[in-house]
Amino acid sequence: MIAGGLLLAVIALVGLAVFSPLLALRTVTVDGTSRLDSTQLQKAVDDQLGTPLALLDYGRITRDLAQFTLIRSYVTEIVPPGTLVIHVVERTPVGTLQTANGFDLVDPAGVVIATSKTRPAGYPLIQLGQGSITGPGFASMTEVLRALPSSVLAKVDTITAQTHDDVTLTLTGSNQRVVWGSSDSSDAKAQILADLIALHGADGPGEYDVSAPGTAVFHQG
Repeated sequence: MIAGGLLLAVIALVGLAVFSPLLALRTVTVDGTSRLDSTQLQKAVDDQLGTPLALLDYGRITRDLAQFTLIRSYVTEIVPPGTLVIHVVERTPVGTLQTANGFDLVDPAGVVIATSKTRPAGYPLIQLGQGSITGPGFASMTEVLRALPSSVLAKVDTITAQTHDDVTLTLTGSNQRVVWGSSDSSDAKAQILADLIALHGADGPGEYDVSAPGTAVFHQG
């Protein structure tokens, strides 16, 4: 009888903790946003306000946030007694695509982050040619751009590729271009290119060739 009474008491306490309005969702906060409006994200999930924390519908939260394409990922955190914190990681732009209506700023997955009539400053122009954002050329170009150190990335004017193996870049203000070749070993090639630019960046028109593994050269003129 005593054991049974204790079990019932424990069940009652657990039930009270789960369903108590003292542990219900009262506040939603969002961090990590820059381009996104955190208030809109809060409003998207505020239909669960008043729900006991243990009964929050995380599947519904996923569906509610799916409409925000600029969210790359997020994690949730419960902060007792009644706060849900959503930590957001936004998509990061890697370059811009020219379209019939202007320019699309895109991330490595090809998701459009922003659209403008004029070319956004500070981002390389990704030239697809006959390719598409689902093709190997786009994947290779974004892999290369992500590998470049910021000092080199800031100098890239355009990047072009049709396949995995024919990436080329042009640099701003110098009539210099880069024969990159395959996007394989991009981290190593990026460091080699940075060293070459440090040596020859002021030498006028020319071509950097980092396409052959273990070999790099600058051809002037």
